[in-house]
Amino acid sequence: MDGRTIFGGSPLAVVIRLALISIAVGVVLSALGINLRNFFDRINELLRTIYDLGFGAIEWLLQYLLLGAIVVVPIWAIARVAAIMKKE
Repeated sequence: MDGRTIFGGSPLAVVIRLALISIAVGVVLSALGINLRNFFDRINELLRTIYDLGFGAIEWLLQYLLLGAIVVVPIWAIARVAAIMKKE
């Protein structure tokens, strides 16, 4: 294996490309207010928000499920009883 196979091109060209992309990403992150000091705090905050959104979605879903079940289950039960009585 040579350097071109491992790096996907000339090693010097790959290093230059990675440096330019890293600078561009660094500018974008800096514009978003993310720096080296608070990077891991932001990652932790992101993971906590995703975790909270997950349980918020489950709570939202459960709320509507129960609300709909108040109407749907009795109608289903009456329909089942009516179908059984009709067969007899």
